[in-house]
Amino acid sequence: MGLVRLKIREMAAEKGWTLKEVAERSGVIYSTVKSYARRSEMSMVDFTAIYKLARTFDVMIEDLVEILEE
Repeated sequence: MGLVRLKIREMAAEKGWTLKEVAERSGVIYSTVKSYARRSEMSMVDFTAIYKLARTFDVMIEDLVEILEE
């Protein structure tokens, strides 16, 4: 199983948004956004949340997800 990292913090900073604003704009629960932003690597993520976050940042999912290990 591979590991991924979500670039939420970087993308939020580019927009000048807080993680709370990202959660409000995306409809993803704040605790999930915060958890995803804090983790340096994850083996499992909620695809629906990733989809919503990518739409919020107006990027493709591939731009939001960094593959660390396949």
